[in-house]
Amino acid sequence: MIQLYYYPGNASMTPHILLEELGVPFALKYVDRTIGAHKSPEYLRLNPNGLIPVLVDGSLVLYETAAIVLHLADTHPKAGLAPALGTAERAHFYMWLMWMTNTVQVSLIRYFYPERWVDEGNTTGAAQIKAHAESGVGGLLDQMDAHLASQGGEWFLGERFSGLDAYALMLSRWTRGFSRPARSLPHLGPYLQRMLARPAVKRAMDTEKLLPPYV
Repeated sequence: MIQLYYYPGNASMTPHILLEELGVPFALKYVDRTIGAHKSPEYLRLNPNGLIPVLVDGSLVLYETAAIVLHLADTHPKAGLAPALGTAERAHFYMWLMWMTNTVQVSLIRYFYPERWVDEGNTTGAAQIKAHAESGVGGLLDQMDAHLASQGGEWFLGERFSGLDAYALMLSRWTRGFSRPARSLPHLGPYLQRMLARPAVKRAMDTEKLLPPYV
């Protein structure tokens, strides 16, 4: 059985939603990061970076959320979590997935952990990094909003739900405390409500015991 090591609301949310969408048997393994369980020797044997999530599928151990998304799409092709291999649509799926993990997620990490980029005790520098990160993410949200407007469908790639939608929801959720959150944008806002209405998303949110505002 697939095992997903998770912490509520963390980057494990994307694969959690996709596992719910697939309807396959899986087990959640809670990693209590509040007591440093993600840095324990046992967890570091799964992911030496000490980050969440990790997915265990038989003898396969995977970390990095984007890699897990691709694995789930490839091992369950009939579910349509990604467009067909070799198509332009698949290439765009790759592009947006890499953009979400390498550009948006990285920018959000700077917002939540600005102290990592300054010397210890430099609260002024950390505050500047956080402010610049929020501004930068705002521009990325505009890009997502414009993309949704251009698609003409209900989902990130148009008419069909894909693994990108779970990722976009997670990243958008992380902006809920911004002065201009994702939910406030004209196309992202209704899109996020459509996502929250999906039964798989509801199940994942309930299981993780997340509280409103969900996005």
